[in-house]
Amino acid sequence: MSPREVAAAGRFSRLVARARLAALVGRTGGRPAPLVEVAGLLLVILLFSRLHAAAGKDVAAATANALALQSMERALHLDIALKANQWLTEHPALIQPAVYYYRLYYLAIIGVLVWVFVRHADVYVRVRRTLVAMTVLVLPVFWALPMSPPRFALPGVVDIIAGHDILGGHASREIENGRNLYSAMPSMHVGWSLWCAYAVSCALQASHPRMALLSWIFPLGMAAVVLITGNHYVLDIAGSAVLLIVSIAVVSAWGHLAERRRARD
Repeated sequence: MSPREVAAAGRFSRLVARARLAALVGRTGGRPAPLVEVAGLLLVILLFSRLHAAAGKDVAAATANALALQSMERALHLDIALKANQWLTEHPALIQPAVYYYRLYYLAIIGVLVWVFVRHADVYVRVRRTLVAMTVLVLPVFWALPMSPPRFALPGVVDIIAGHDILGGHASREIENGRNLYSAMPSMHVGWSLWCAYAVSCALQASHPRMALLSWIFPLGMAAVVLITGNHYVLDIAGSAVLLIVSIAVVSAWGHLAERRRARD
C-alpha cells in the first residue's frame, strides 16, 4: 500500500470513529446524539403504549362519561358528531381518503421529527420535549377520564374505520385488541397532528412564515377526519388543543428553570 493510500485509509478510519462517537454520545451541529435520541424515543413509545393499554378499562364509566360529554355538547350546540358521520356515509368516495388520513398520520409525525432533527437543530430539542410532554401529560387524563368514542356510545354513528380499514380486517383487529379503545378524550390523532404543525411552525416561522402557517392545515384536516369517521367528539378536539398548549407551557417553564440553575452555577 502506497503512503497516499495509507494516509487516505487513516483519514477514513478517523471519520468513521468520529461518526460513531457522535451517533452514540456526541453532538453534531447542536443536535443530540442520534442513537441516544432513537433509543430514548423508543422507550417513551413503549412505556406510553403499555400504560395507555392499561388505562381506562371500565366500560361503564367510559360510557357514562361519553353520555355526559354528549349532554354538554348539546348544551353548547356542538353536537355535530352524528351529522358529520352521516355526511361521510352519504359521500362514499371520500371514505377511503379519510381512512388513509386517519391511519397514515404516524408517517407525518416521524417525518417531521426527522426533518427537524436534520434541518433545524436549533428548535429540535424544544419540539421533541413538547412531544414527550404531551405523551406523559395525557396518560393521567386517560386513567382519570375514560371516554367511549361516538362509534361506541352515540346511536346511529357508523364505525367507518372498522368497515374500510386499509390494514385489512385481521390487522385492524390486532391493533384494536392491543390498545385502549376508551380514551377518546383528548384525541391524540388531533393532538399529535397539532404537534406536527407546531414543530414545523417553530422551524419555519423566521424564514418562511407563510409555509409555517400552512402547516396548521394538517391538524384541521385531522380534526375533520376524526369527527366524520365517528372516532371523536368536538370537545375531544378542544382537549387536544389544550394538551398542546399546556405541554408547550411546561417545556417553557422547564427551560427557564434550567437556565436559572445554570446561571447560579
